[in-house]
Amino acid sequence: MRTLTRRRLLTSAASAASAAGLAAVPVRAADRNRAGADDVVDALRALPGLRVIEERPGAEPGYRFFVLGLRQPVDHNDPGAGTFEQRLTLLHTAADRPTVLFSTGYEVSLTPRRTEPAVLLGSNQLGVEHRFFGTSRPAALDLTHLTIRQAADDHHRVVRLFRRLYPGAWISTGGSKGGMASVYHRRFHPHDVDGTVAYSAPNNVDDREDSAYVRFLEHVGTAAARDALKTAQRQMLLRRTYLVARYEAWAAATSDTFRIVGSADKALEIAVLRVPFMFWQNRTAADANAVPGPDASTDALYAWLEETAALPVYADSTARNYIPYWYQLGTQMGYLDVPTDHLDGLLHYPDAIEPRNFVPRDIPMHFDAKAMPDIDRWVRRRASRLLFVNGTQDPSVAEPFRPGRRDARVLWVPGGNHHVTIADLSPADRAEAVTALRHWATGARRQGVQDG
Repeated sequence: MRTLTRRRLLTSAASAASAAGLAAVPVRAADRNRAGADDVVDALRALPGLRVIEERPGAEPGYRFFVLGLRQPVDHNDPGAGTFEQRLTLLHTAADRPTVLFSTGYEVSLTPRRTEPAVLLGSNQLGVEHRFFGTSRPAALDLTHLTIRQAADDHHRVVRLFRRLYPGAWISTGGSKGGMASVYHRRFHPHDVDGTVAYSAPNNVDDREDSAYVRFLEHVGTAAARDALKTAQRQMLLRRTYLVARYEAWAAATSDTFRIVGSADKALEIAVLRVPFMFWQNRTAADANAVPGPDASTDALYAWLEETAALPVYADSTARNYIPYWYQLGTQMGYLDVPTDHLDGLLHYPDAIEPRNFVPRDIPMHFDAKAMPDIDRWVRRRASRLLFVNGTQDPSVAEPFRPGRRDARVLWVPGGNHHVTIADLSPADRAEAVTALRHWATGARRQGVQDG
Protein backbone atom coordinates (compact mmCIF):
# COMPACT_ATOMS: atom_id res chain seq x y z
CA MET A 1 0.00 0.00 0.00
CA ARG A 2 2.95 2.29 0.26
CA THR A 3 6.65 2.15 -0.29
CA LEU A 4 8.70 1.83 2.86
CA THR A 5 10.84 4.70 1.71
CA ARG A 6 9.48 8.11 2.63
CA ARG A 7 7.08 9.80 0.24
CA ARG A 8 8.49 13.04 -1.18
CA LEU A 9 5.59 15.25 -0.21
CA LEU A 10 7.64 17.88 1.58
CA THR A 11 9.16 20.44 -0.75
CA SER A 12 10.90 23.74 -0.36
CA ALA A 13 8.84 26.85 -0.94
CA ALA A 14 10.91 27.91 -3.90
CA SER A 15 10.88 24.59 -5.72
CA ALA A 16 7.16 23.90 -5.25
CA ALA A 17 6.00 27.37 -6.26
CA SER A 18 8.39 27.50 -9.19
CA ALA A 19 7.41 24.05 -10.44
CA ALA A 20 3.76 24.95 -10.25
CA GLY A 21 4.33 28.05 -12.33
CA LEU A 22 2.39 29.89 -9.62
CA ALA A 23 3.43 32.35 -6.98
CA ALA A 24 2.72 31.32 -3.43
CA VAL A 25 0.38 33.59 -1.51
CA PRO A 26 2.89 36.08 -0.08
CA VAL A 27 3.51 36.45 3.62
CA ARG A 28 2.89 40.15 4.09
CA ALA A 29 5.59 42.31 5.64
CA ALA A 30 3.36 42.96 8.63
CA ASP A 31 2.98 39.21 9.09
CA ARG A 32 6.75 38.71 8.98
CA ASN A 33 7.15 41.34 11.65
CA ARG A 34 4.46 39.70 13.72
CA ALA A 35 6.11 36.28 13.38
CA GLY A 36 9.20 37.75 15.01
CA ALA A 37 7.48 40.05 17.49
CA ASP A 38 4.55 38.02 18.77
CA ASP A 39 5.32 35.95 21.81
CA VAL A 40 4.15 32.77 20.15
CA VAL A 41 6.05 30.70 22.71
CA ASP A 42 3.89 32.06 25.53
CA ALA A 43 0.76 31.44 23.43
CA LEU A 44 1.82 27.84 22.84
CA ARG A 45 2.62 27.27 26.51
CA ALA A 46 -0.83 28.53 27.42
CA LEU A 47 -2.48 25.70 25.45
CA PRO A 48 -3.51 22.97 27.92
CA GLY A 49 -1.63 19.71 27.62
CA LEU A 50 0.94 21.15 25.19
CA ARG A 51 4.69 21.14 25.83
CA VAL A 52 7.13 23.28 23.87
CA ILE A 53 10.06 20.93 23.46
CA GLU A 54 12.32 23.24 21.47
CA GLU A 55 12.53 25.88 18.78
CA ARG A 56 14.80 24.66 16.01
CA PRO A 57 16.74 26.66 13.42
CA GLY A 58 16.49 26.30 9.66
CA ALA A 59 13.02 27.68 9.00
CA GLU A 60 12.48 29.88 5.95
CA PRO A 61 12.34 33.68 6.37
CA GLY A 62 9.10 34.74 7.99
CA TYR A 63 8.70 31.42 9.82
CA ARG A 64 9.62 29.94 13.18
CA PHE A 65 9.89 26.18 13.67
CA PHE A 66 8.87 24.44 16.90
CA VAL A 67 8.90 20.85 18.11
CA LEU A 68 5.96 20.24 20.42
CA GLY A 69 4.45 17.48 22.53
CA LEU A 70 0.71 17.12 23.16
CA ARG A 71 -0.67 14.86 25.88
CA GLN A 72 -3.26 12.57 24.23
CA PRO A 73 -5.49 9.79 25.61
CA VAL A 74 -4.45 6.28 24.70
CA ASP A 75 -8.17 5.54 24.31
CA HIS A 76 -10.43 8.51 23.56
CA ASN A 77 -13.37 6.50 24.91
CA ASP A 78 -11.72 5.57 28.22
CA PRO A 79 -9.87 8.27 30.18
CA GLY A 80 -8.59 5.59 32.55
CA ALA A 81 -6.53 3.91 29.83
CA GLY A 82 -3.68 6.38 30.27
CA THR A 83 -2.01 8.93 28.02
CA PHE A 84 0.92 9.38 25.69
CA GLU A 85 2.72 12.43 24.34
CA GLN A 86 2.13 12.96 20.64
CA ARG A 87 4.96 14.68 18.76
CA LEU A 88 3.96 17.71 16.69
CA THR A 89 5.89 20.24 14.64
CA LEU A 90 4.83 23.80 13.96
CA LEU A 91 5.92 26.20 11.24
CA HIS A 92 4.49 29.50 12.49
CA THR A 93 4.26 32.66 10.42
CA ALA A 94 1.23 34.57 11.81
CA ALA A 95 -1.92 33.83 13.75
CA ASP A 96 -4.15 35.43 11.12
CA ARG A 97 -2.86 33.25 8.26
CA PRO A 98 -4.49 29.94 7.23
CA THR A 99 -3.18 26.77 8.85
CA VAL A 100 -2.31 23.50 7.11
CA LEU A 101 -2.72 20.33 9.16
CA PHE A 102 -0.11 17.89 7.83
CA SER A 103 -0.91 14.24 8.62
CA THR A 104 2.30 12.26 8.29
CA GLY A 105 0.88 8.76 8.76
CA TYR A 106 4.20 7.81 10.37
CA GLU A 107 6.79 9.63 12.46
CA VAL A 108 7.07 13.36 11.93
CA SER A 109 10.17 14.90 10.36
CA LEU A 110 12.15 17.39 12.44
CA THR A 111 13.36 19.15 9.30
CA PRO A 112 11.41 22.39 8.65
CA ARG A 113 9.83 21.95 5.23
CA ARG A 114 6.48 23.24 4.04
CA THR A 115 4.02 21.02 2.20
CA GLU A 116 2.74 22.14 -1.18
CA PRO A 117 -0.58 23.50 0.20
CA ALA A 118 1.32 25.49 2.84
CA VAL A 119 3.55 26.95 0.12
CA LEU A 120 0.62 27.92 -2.08
CA LEU A 121 -1.27 29.50 0.81
CA GLY A 122 1.65 31.08 2.67
CA SER A 123 0.18 29.43 5.75
CA ASN A 124 1.19 28.10 9.11
CA GLN A 125 1.77 24.36 9.16
CA LEU A 126 1.13 21.88 11.95
CA GLY A 127 2.66 18.44 11.44
CA VAL A 128 1.19 15.51 13.40
CA GLU A 129 3.09 12.33 14.13
CA HIS A 130 0.76 9.34 13.88
CA ARG A 131 -0.08 7.67 17.15
CA PHE A 132 2.29 4.84 18.13
CA PHE A 133 4.92 5.83 15.55
CA GLY A 134 8.23 7.55 16.27
CA THR A 135 8.24 8.89 19.83
CA SER A 136 4.43 9.09 20.04
CA ARG A 137 4.05 5.89 22.03
CA PRO A 138 2.67 5.12 25.49
CA ALA A 139 4.94 3.39 27.99
CA ALA A 140 2.94 0.19 27.60
CA LEU A 141 2.27 -0.14 23.89
CA ASP A 142 -1.14 -1.74 23.28
CA LEU A 143 -1.73 -1.86 19.54
CA THR A 144 -5.44 -2.55 19.98
CA HIS A 145 -5.73 1.23 20.38
CA LEU A 146 -4.05 1.80 17.01
CA THR A 147 -7.22 2.29 14.96
CA ILE A 148 -8.26 4.77 12.31
CA ARG A 149 -10.92 6.21 14.64
CA GLN A 150 -8.50 6.73 17.52
CA ALA A 151 -6.06 8.50 15.19
CA ALA A 152 -8.87 10.62 13.76
CA ASP A 153 -9.79 11.62 17.30
CA ASP A 154 -6.14 12.58 17.90
CA HIS A 155 -6.30 14.93 14.93
CA HIS A 156 -9.64 16.30 16.13
CA ARG A 157 -8.17 17.24 19.51
CA VAL A 158 -5.18 18.87 17.79
CA VAL A 159 -7.43 21.06 15.64
CA ARG A 160 -9.72 22.03 18.50
CA LEU A 161 -6.75 23.01 20.66
CA PHE A 162 -4.81 24.99 18.06
CA ARG A 163 -7.86 26.87 16.80
CA ARG A 164 -7.39 28.98 19.92
CA LEU A 165 -4.16 30.23 18.39
CA TYR A 166 -5.09 29.98 14.67
CA PRO A 167 -8.78 30.88 14.23
CA GLY A 168 -8.66 31.21 10.43
CA ALA A 169 -9.17 28.64 7.68
CA TRP A 170 -7.70 25.15 8.08
CA ILE A 171 -6.64 22.81 5.26
CA SER A 172 -5.55 19.23 5.89
CA THR A 173 -3.10 17.35 3.71
CA GLY A 174 -0.95 14.25 3.58
CA GLY A 175 0.64 11.83 1.15
CA SER A 176 0.19 8.06 0.86
CA LYS A 177 -0.65 6.80 4.36
CA GLY A 178 -0.70 10.40 5.55
CA GLY A 179 -3.27 11.16 2.86
CA MET A 180 -5.33 8.22 4.08
CA ALA A 181 -5.13 9.57 7.64
CA SER A 182 -6.39 12.94 6.38
CA VAL A 183 -9.40 11.25 4.77
CA TYR A 184 -10.12 9.18 7.88
CA HIS A 185 -10.00 12.32 10.02
CA ARG A 186 -12.57 13.96 7.73
CA ARG A 187 -14.80 10.88 7.87
CA PHE A 188 -15.25 11.16 11.62
CA HIS A 189 -14.82 14.92 12.05
CA PRO A 190 -15.94 16.40 8.71
CA HIS A 191 -16.13 20.01 9.91
CA ASP A 192 -12.70 20.24 11.54
CA VAL A 193 -11.07 21.68 8.43
CA ASP A 194 -12.20 23.69 5.41
CA GLY A 195 -10.74 21.37 2.78
CA THR A 196 -8.37 18.44 2.23
CA VAL A 197 -5.69 17.64 -0.35
CA ALA A 198 -4.76 13.93 -0.29
CA TYR A 199 -1.83 12.81 -2.44
CA SER A 200 -1.48 9.21 -3.67
CA ALA A 201 -3.89 7.85 -1.06
CA PRO A 202 -4.83 4.15 -1.51
CA ASN A 203 -8.37 2.87 -0.97
CA ASN A 204 -8.38 -0.87 -0.38
CA VAL A 205 -12.12 -1.32 0.11
CA ASP A 206 -12.22 -5.13 0.27
CA ASP A 207 -9.03 -6.80 1.48
CA ARG A 208 -10.25 -10.18 0.18
CA GLU A 209 -10.47 -8.88 -3.39
CA ASP A 210 -7.16 -7.56 -4.69
CA SER A 211 -7.57 -8.19 -8.41
CA ALA A 212 -7.37 -4.45 -9.17
CA TYR A 213 -3.73 -4.40 -8.02
CA VAL A 214 -2.80 -7.53 -9.96
CA ARG A 215 -4.49 -6.18 -13.13
CA PHE A 216 -2.74 -2.86 -12.73
CA LEU A 217 0.71 -4.44 -12.44
CA GLU A 218 -0.01 -6.63 -15.47
CA HIS A 219 -0.82 -3.60 -17.65
CA VAL A 220 1.13 -0.61 -16.33
CA GLY A 221 3.89 0.88 -18.48
CA THR A 222 5.15 -0.95 -21.54
CA ALA A 223 5.18 -4.67 -22.22
CA ALA A 224 8.97 -4.51 -22.51
CA ALA A 225 9.30 -2.90 -19.08
CA ARG A 226 6.98 -5.45 -17.47
CA ASP A 227 8.84 -8.35 -19.09
CA ALA A 228 12.17 -6.95 -17.91
CA LEU A 229 10.92 -6.83 -14.32
CA LYS A 230 9.58 -10.39 -14.51
CA THR A 231 12.88 -11.64 -15.93
CA ALA A 232 14.81 -9.91 -13.15
CA GLN A 233 12.53 -11.46 -10.52
CA ARG A 234 13.08 -14.94 -11.93
CA GLN A 235 16.84 -14.47 -12.08
CA MET A 236 16.92 -13.33 -8.45
CA LEU A 237 15.05 -16.40 -7.27
CA LEU A 238 17.09 -18.71 -9.50
CA ARG A 239 20.20 -17.28 -7.82
CA ARG A 240 18.56 -17.21 -4.40
CA THR A 241 21.42 -19.05 -2.64
CA TYR A 242 24.00 -16.45 -3.63
CA LEU A 243 21.76 -13.45 -2.95
CA VAL A 244 20.70 -14.76 0.48
CA ALA A 245 24.34 -15.33 1.41
CA ARG A 246 25.09 -11.73 0.43
CA TYR A 247 22.09 -10.53 2.44
CA GLU A 248 23.14 -12.52 5.50
CA ALA A 249 26.69 -11.17 5.23
CA TRP A 250 25.33 -7.62 5.20
CA ALA A 251 23.20 -8.36 8.28
CA ALA A 252 26.16 -9.87 10.14
CA ALA A 253 28.35 -6.88 9.29
CA THR A 254 25.71 -4.46 10.59
CA SER A 255 24.72 -6.60 13.60
CA ASP A 256 21.21 -6.99 12.23
CA THR A 257 18.87 -9.97 12.35
CA PHE A 258 15.68 -11.31 10.73
CA ARG A 259 13.71 -12.49 13.76
CA ILE A 260 10.52 -10.60 12.87
CA VAL A 261 10.23 -11.83 9.27
CA GLY A 262 11.86 -15.16 10.09
CA SER A 263 14.98 -15.46 7.94
CA ALA A 264 17.06 -13.71 5.32
CA ASP A 265 15.72 -16.23 2.79
CA LYS A 266 12.12 -15.23 3.48
CA ALA A 267 13.00 -11.54 3.56
CA LEU A 268 14.65 -11.83 0.16
CA GLU A 269 11.62 -13.56 -1.33
CA ILE A 270 9.34 -10.82 0.02
CA ALA A 271 11.58 -8.16 -1.50
CA VAL A 272 11.58 -9.94 -4.88
CA LEU A 273 7.78 -10.26 -4.85
CA ARG A 274 7.42 -6.54 -4.20
CA VAL A 275 9.79 -5.50 -7.02
CA PRO A 276 7.15 -4.54 -9.64
CA PHE A 277 5.07 -2.64 -7.11
CA MET A 278 8.08 -0.75 -5.73
CA PHE A 279 9.44 -0.06 -9.22
CA TRP A 280 6.26 1.53 -10.57
CA GLN A 281 5.59 3.35 -7.34
CA ASN A 282 8.92 5.15 -7.43
CA ARG A 283 10.10 5.11 -11.05
CA THR A 284 8.86 5.33 -14.62
CA ALA A 285 9.02 3.27 -17.81
CA ALA A 286 12.17 5.18 -18.77
CA ASP A 287 13.98 3.48 -15.86
CA ALA A 288 13.27 0.03 -17.28
CA ASN A 289 16.48 0.25 -19.32
CA ALA A 290 18.41 -0.11 -16.06
CA VAL A 291 16.67 -3.32 -14.99
CA PRO A 292 19.27 -6.14 -14.94
CA GLY A 293 18.89 -8.60 -17.79
CA PRO A 294 19.33 -12.40 -17.71
CA ASP A 295 23.08 -12.06 -18.29
CA ALA A 296 23.62 -9.57 -15.46
CA SER A 297 26.06 -10.51 -12.73
CA THR A 298 24.78 -11.62 -9.34
CA ASP A 299 26.37 -8.53 -7.81
CA ALA A 300 24.44 -6.33 -10.24
CA LEU A 301 21.19 -8.15 -9.43
CA TYR A 302 21.74 -7.71 -5.70
CA ALA A 303 22.61 -4.03 -5.99
CA TRP A 304 19.53 -3.31 -8.13
CA LEU A 305 17.26 -5.27 -5.76
CA GLU A 306 18.69 -3.45 -2.76
CA GLU A 307 18.02 -0.08 -4.37
CA THR A 308 14.60 -0.93 -5.79
CA ALA A 309 13.02 -2.92 -2.94
CA ALA A 310 14.97 -1.37 -0.01
CA LEU A 311 16.42 -4.59 1.42
CA PRO A 312 17.34 -3.11 4.84
CA VAL A 313 13.68 -2.51 5.72
CA TYR A 314 13.03 -6.25 6.16
CA ALA A 315 15.76 -6.66 8.79
CA ASP A 316 14.87 -6.16 12.44
CA SER A 317 16.54 -2.81 13.15
CA THR A 318 14.22 -1.12 10.63
CA ALA A 319 11.33 -3.60 10.55
CA ARG A 320 10.57 -3.13 14.24
CA ASN A 321 9.87 0.56 13.61
CA TYR A 322 7.16 -0.39 11.12
CA ILE A 323 5.34 -2.97 13.22
CA PRO A 324 2.52 -0.42 13.82
CA TYR A 325 2.23 0.12 10.06
CA TRP A 326 1.85 -3.56 9.26
CA TYR A 327 -0.49 -3.97 12.22
CA GLN A 328 -2.79 -1.31 10.76
CA LEU A 329 -2.72 -3.03 7.37
CA GLY A 330 -3.51 -6.39 8.92
CA THR A 331 -6.32 -5.22 11.19
CA GLN A 332 -8.17 -2.51 9.23
CA MET A 333 -6.58 -0.98 6.13
CA GLY A 334 -5.80 -4.14 4.19
CA TYR A 335 -2.96 -4.87 1.79
CA LEU A 336 -2.51 -5.72 -1.87
CA ASP A 337 -1.62 -8.74 -3.97
CA VAL A 338 0.98 -9.07 -6.75
CA PRO A 339 1.31 -11.27 -9.86
CA THR A 340 3.13 -14.55 -9.20
CA ASP A 341 2.29 -16.88 -12.12
CA HIS A 342 5.68 -16.18 -13.74
CA LEU A 343 7.40 -17.36 -10.54
CA ASP A 344 5.85 -20.83 -10.38
CA GLY A 345 8.20 -23.34 -8.77
CA LEU A 346 10.48 -20.64 -7.34
CA LEU A 347 8.55 -19.50 -4.26
CA HIS A 348 9.07 -21.05 -0.83
CA TYR A 349 6.71 -19.09 1.40
CA PRO A 350 2.93 -18.97 0.84
CA ASP A 351 1.42 -15.56 1.59
CA ALA A 352 4.88 -14.09 2.10
CA ILE A 353 3.81 -10.48 1.70
CA GLU A 354 0.86 -10.68 4.10
CA PRO A 355 1.07 -8.10 6.94
CA ARG A 356 1.02 -10.89 9.55
CA ASN A 357 4.62 -11.73 8.56
CA PHE A 358 5.83 -8.32 9.76
CA VAL A 359 4.17 -8.35 13.19
CA PRO A 360 5.54 -10.54 16.03
CA ARG A 361 3.32 -13.53 16.69
CA ASP A 362 2.70 -12.57 20.31
CA ILE A 363 0.72 -9.55 19.06
CA PRO A 364 -2.84 -10.68 18.17
CA MET A 365 -4.31 -9.44 14.88
CA HIS A 366 -7.98 -9.62 13.95
CA PHE A 367 -9.17 -7.98 10.74
CA ASP A 368 -12.07 -5.54 10.85
CA ALA A 369 -13.74 -6.03 7.47
CA LYS A 370 -16.16 -3.12 8.03
CA ALA A 371 -13.61 -0.34 8.49
CA MET A 372 -12.65 0.43 4.88
CA PRO A 373 -16.13 0.00 3.33
CA ASP A 374 -17.34 2.59 5.86
CA ILE A 375 -14.68 5.07 4.73
CA ASP A 376 -15.38 4.33 1.07
CA ARG A 377 -19.14 4.89 1.47
CA TRP A 378 -18.55 8.24 3.17
CA VAL A 379 -16.21 9.40 0.39
CA ARG A 380 -18.66 8.32 -2.31
CA ARG A 381 -21.80 9.75 -0.73
CA ARG A 382 -20.95 12.58 1.64
CA ALA A 383 -17.36 13.85 1.30
CA SER A 384 -17.00 17.43 0.15
CA ARG A 385 -14.11 19.89 -0.29
CA LEU A 386 -11.76 16.99 -0.86
CA LEU A 387 -9.12 16.78 -3.60
CA PHE A 388 -7.22 13.61 -4.49
CA VAL A 389 -4.04 13.97 -6.58
CA ASN A 390 -2.88 10.67 -8.12
CA GLY A 391 -0.44 9.39 -10.72
CA THR A 392 -1.69 7.13 -13.51
CA GLN A 393 1.31 4.79 -13.14
CA ASP A 394 1.14 4.48 -9.34
CA PRO A 395 0.06 0.96 -8.29
CA SER A 396 -0.88 2.28 -4.84
CA VAL A 397 -3.98 3.90 -6.32
CA ALA A 398 -4.99 0.99 -8.53
CA GLU A 399 -8.09 1.08 -6.34
CA PRO A 400 -8.63 4.83 -5.86
CA PHE A 401 -11.11 6.83 -3.86
CA ARG A 402 -14.09 7.92 -5.97
CA PRO A 403 -15.90 10.89 -4.42
CA GLY A 404 -19.46 11.52 -5.56
CA ARG A 405 -19.98 15.16 -4.67
CA ARG A 406 -19.26 18.00 -7.13
CA ASP A 407 -16.84 19.76 -4.78
CA ALA A 408 -14.74 16.62 -4.28
CA ARG A 409 -12.49 15.57 -7.15
CA VAL A 410 -9.78 13.14 -8.25
CA LEU A 411 -7.14 14.70 -10.52
CA TRP A 412 -4.62 12.51 -12.34
CA VAL A 413 -1.04 13.18 -13.40
CA PRO A 414 -0.45 11.30 -16.70
CA GLY A 415 2.53 8.97 -16.28
CA GLY A 416 2.93 10.06 -12.66
CA ASN A 417 4.11 7.73 -9.91
CA HIS A 418 3.63 7.84 -6.13
CA HIS A 419 5.34 11.20 -5.73
CA VAL A 420 3.06 13.49 -7.72
CA THR A 421 2.12 17.01 -6.68
CA ILE A 422 -0.34 19.66 -7.79
CA ALA A 423 2.57 21.17 -9.70
CA ASP A 424 2.69 18.03 -11.90
CA LEU A 425 -0.92 18.30 -13.07
CA SER A 426 -1.87 19.58 -16.50
CA PRO A 427 -2.23 23.39 -16.61
CA ALA A 428 -6.03 23.18 -16.54
CA ASP A 429 -6.15 20.69 -13.67
CA ARG A 430 -3.44 22.58 -11.78
CA ALA A 431 -5.45 25.79 -12.06
CA GLU A 432 -8.58 23.98 -10.86
CA ALA A 433 -6.75 22.53 -7.86
CA VAL A 434 -5.16 25.81 -6.82
CA THR A 435 -8.46 27.67 -7.26
CA ALA A 436 -10.25 25.13 -5.05
CA LEU A 437 -7.51 25.28 -2.42
CA ARG A 438 -7.61 29.07 -2.23
CA HIS A 439 -11.42 29.03 -2.28
CA TRP A 440 -11.43 26.77 0.78
CA ALA A 441 -8.79 28.89 2.50
CA THR A 442 -10.94 32.03 2.20
CA GLY A 443 -13.89 30.31 3.84
CA ALA A 444 -16.04 30.57 0.70
CA ARG A 445 -17.04 26.92 1.06
CA ARG A 446 -19.38 27.87 3.90
CA GLN A 447 -21.91 28.82 1.26
CA GLY A 448 -24.08 25.91 0.17
CA VAL A 449 -24.64 22.44 1.54
CA GLN A 450 -22.41 21.25 4.37
CA ASP A 451 -21.09 17.72 4.55
CA GLY A 452 -22.09 15.49 7.40
